[in-house]
Amino acid sequence: MIYWELIWAFLQIGMFAFGAAYGTIPLIRDAVLSHNWMSEEMFTYFVAVCESTPGPIIVNLATYIGSSQAGFWGALLATISVVLPSFIVILIVASVMKNFINNKYIQSVIKGIKPCIIGMILAMGVYMIISNVLLTTSQISFDWSAMLITGILLAISFAYQKIKLKDFPPILLIIFSAGMGIVIYAF
Repeated sequence: MIYWELIWAFLQIGMFAFGAAYGTIPLIRDAVLSHNWMSEEMFTYFVAVCESTPGPIIVNLATYIGSSQAGFWGALLATISVVLPSFIVILIVASVMKNFINNKYIQSVIKGIKPCIIGMILAMGVYMIISNVLLTTSQISFDWSAMLITGILLAISFAYQKIKLKDFPPILLIIFSAGMGIVIYAF
């Protein structure tokens, strides 16, 4: 039964995932929480691990979640299920793309979808910051260490943009935040 649930959930995610990989995190989160596969806190940890491992985050999440629920076969089925719709769409698009790439209606649809994806990514980022800073949702309790790390990372990012006029490399943010986490939470 779990195999079919994984296949169906990740097929749906793969079918409706459009744009950047971070835009799919809310879809995966909803599937994971609705099936009670893990808690929100555990899902947040999975996202953090998937961001720091090589490969597309959607594939990494599918693999880790499938593995946590049904071992090797769950990981394999979830990964194939999340990738299959995109693979099929890419095959179809590649075969007809030559005729429609400059079509103004197709371009309008793509330009209209971009703000939605940006909104989904922003909402997930805000959600992750709030869920990591607040220890509980029933009563307000702050994790001051998480607030400190978040504040330092935001300050570094904005200062780097102002000084160098470009974004701080994400891999350096990941390494720096891991180091700060080790130092702050170890003591």
